[in-house]
Amino acid sequence: MEKSSVAQRIRAFRKLKGYTQNELADLLGVSIAILGAIERGTRKPDTKIINKISQVLDIEPDELVAVVAR
Repeated sequence: MEKSSVAQRIRAFRKLKGYTQNELADLLGVSIAILGAIERGTRKPDTKIINKISQVLDIEPDELVAVVAR
């Protein structure tokens, strides 16, 4: 299965900000299994978790869900 662009963006921003999966999961109040599934693209994040992730990473939610025009 191809990894979604949202999953790739979450992982990229997490690494850019210097967080491990454990650290980000703790800050979000979710298990590492949930965050890992989101980053692998096997679990679709809802609006609430997108907003939490963007707050913690200090970015706009649109940066995570932006659609790239082709």
